[in-house]
Amino acid sequence: ALLFIENVGNLVCPAMWDLGERAKIAILSVTEGEDKPLKYPDMFAAARLLVLNKIDLLPHVDFDVPRCIEYALRVNPAIEVLLVSAKTGQGMDAWLDWLLESAHTHDMHGASEAHAHPHAAAPAAATAAGAA
Repeated sequence: ALLFIENVGNLVCPAMWDLGERAKIAILSVTEGEDKPLKYPDMFAAARLLVLNKIDLLPHVDFDVPRCIEYALRVNPAIEVLLVSAKTGQGMDAWLDWLLESAHTHDMHGASEAHAHPHAAAPAAATAAGAA
């Protein structure tokens, strides 16, 4: 099962509460500014994935993608980053693949048990909580 929990308020709130999730995902729109990983380090330190959304707007906003990624990695060297545009679909396949791989878990069965799906080297998360 996959459960999305969207925060209300700023990026401080979801980082400080254990909601029972297996992974936090920070979703950052390029319209918000590349400084957010430094402004809200708790959220980005807790996140397993940073989704940079609305990349179709990059030609129209002052947003430095490499700098944002650098800031996120400074706060969390293990964070993964995906660039997506929900409007154009760019990066959505990678986002969906990440979700599917992360949703797979062996809590109910061992990896060596026979079952109808392959086991690629994938993260062991089953649910994700996000921040927008």
